[in-house]
Amino acid sequence: MGSVKWIVFCVVSTWIPRIKSFLDIVGVGTAVVAGIYTPVKCYFKECCPADWTHLNVTALHEDLQARVFGQHLAIDTVMKHLQAHMIKNPTRALALSFHGGTGTGKNHVSKIIAEGLYREGMRSKYVHFLSATKEFPHKDKVPLYKDKLRELVESSVKECERSFFIFDEIDKMPPGVIDTLTPYLDFYEHLAGTDYRKATFLFLSNTAGKEISHHTLQHWSSRERIGLNEMEQLISKVTLNTNSSGMYLSDVIIKHLITAYVPFLPLERKHVKKCIRDYLVARNYYKRDSIPEEIVQKIISELVFFPDDMQIFSVTGCKRVPDKVDYVMYED
Repeated sequence: MGSVKWIVFCVVSTWIPRIKSFLDIVGVGTAVVAGIYTPVKCYFKECCPADWTHLNVTALHEDLQARVFGQHLAIDTVMKHLQAHMIKNPTRALALSFHGGTGTGKNHVSKIIAEGLYREGMRSKYVHFLSATKEFPHKDKVPLYKDKLRELVESSVKECERSFFIFDEIDKMPPGVIDTLTPYLDFYEHLAGTDYRKATFLFLSNTAGKEISHHTLQHWSSRERIGLNEMEQLISKVTLNTNSSGMYLSDVIIKHLITAYVPFLPLERKHVKKCIRDYLVARNYYKRDSIPEEIVQKIISELVFFPDDMQIFSVTGCKRVPDKVDYVMYED
């Protein structure tokens, strides 16, 4: 927060209670004071986004289209479900399960959504990012992890009903932990006095990544016509039956509490080239309109593609692009 804003906020915070006391004496209600104080406070400090209906959905959609490559199916699916969930009283929490290989954009899309929905983006106190390998590393501590997760969700949603939870590498989470979320994802209006239906849960996983790649390769010539329904059936079956996955035989899947399984398709050369150009600009190596094609080709030649006989899709998507860009530019 800027120094000027902080000074003004301190002055406002000091005088509003005094004004409230005076108005209480003369008979003016607390609601009037709250109507003045809350907007002022929220101008200087982040407040819970109780009403999402005024968010610029069009801007978020355009941001995703401009910054995410080769994932038309994922973008369309995410935007439709976000808009449906933004109504005043959704029937239950939004639970989207992102599936795909390394570097296809699952984390990237999650961060863009957070930036679009919350003023502070990933730094927002209402956005919770949990890495399974960091937060839930031991298979013999499932009861402890379930208690910790339950406490986090309940305390967060009590503070802000529009809380946002991102679970990364959920395929590496010990089976059973995720079932802690079952009651919060169901159609309950209240649980112990708290409404969880406006919360959002994103599950990021590499599970079914190979199957998604194989299916996409089979339909490579008609990639744009791959349907969500066929991919969802493929993903849900693989996820439920992969015994090393955090969702193995999970009630979250068995009880159909996942709103949608979102496939992230493998990236082709043309998509990886866009990632390379974006990173070259972001690192101030070049201006957008002055990037030499030979530099892009030199960088992309450092990456591995599959299948061996066709070299269509990037093995690591765009994940290794920053490393290879810096390596080539330093070498040059």
